[in-house]
Amino acid sequence: MLTDLFSPSVQHSLDIAGIFVFAISGALLAVRKNFDVFGMAVLAEVTALGGGLIRDVIIGAVPPAAFTDLGYFLTPLLATVIVFFLHPEVERITKAVGVFDAAGLGLFCVTGTVKAYGHGLGLVFAATLGLATAVGGGVLRDILAHEVPSLLRWDRDLYAVPAMVGATLAALLIRFGALDGPAYAVPVVTAFVLRLLAMRFHWRAPRAWHRRSAATEEGC
Repeated sequence: MLTDLFSPSVQHSLDIAGIFVFAISGALLAVRKNFDVFGMAVLAEVTALGGGLIRDVIIGAVPPAAFTDLGYFLTPLLATVIVFFLHPEVERITKAVGVFDAAGLGLFCVTGTVKAYGHGLGLVFAATLGLATAVGGGVLRDILAHEVPSLLRWDRDLYAVPAMVGATLAALLIRFGALDGPAYAVPVVTAFVLRLLAMRFHWRAPRAWHRRSAATEEGC
């Protein structure tokens, strides 16, 4: 289904672009945490490849793509080098990086769903792995950096929800045999636009019903 819209070379280029942007976010967090260059490289690799690794291991697509394509492995290292030398400049264009990150989120949640379904998973579980593909690397990044994962924090703009919507739309299109040709772009663009809107208007998921907003985060 994927090749109906993108040629293998174009798909590979899109994957590399998404990996690069995710790696930039990992390396930037390492800079903020005052990690050394090795720590920067680890966070870049984990952020960029973690979601795909989780998906591939679960569906039995081994060895994972991250270990069979040298470009997948080297791209986060290139991002690390750029951030190592130019992190003040990269920090200044974080809004632009966020836009590309949103594009990667939209692409990966759908490609993850398609790949999982192609390996025999049902639609619900395929969509779940599509979500994991898109956000899994960020969760691993935050855990390694001793942060509460961003997608679990109420004070962060919606991130997992756009990916969830994109993966669900992809699963529904698969169900009705419509995920081919231009229709493939529908869930990708939907997740992308939702993420951009969440960033623009600071949309956040609701907390527990009647929870006092002034309450402290710990000890509640």
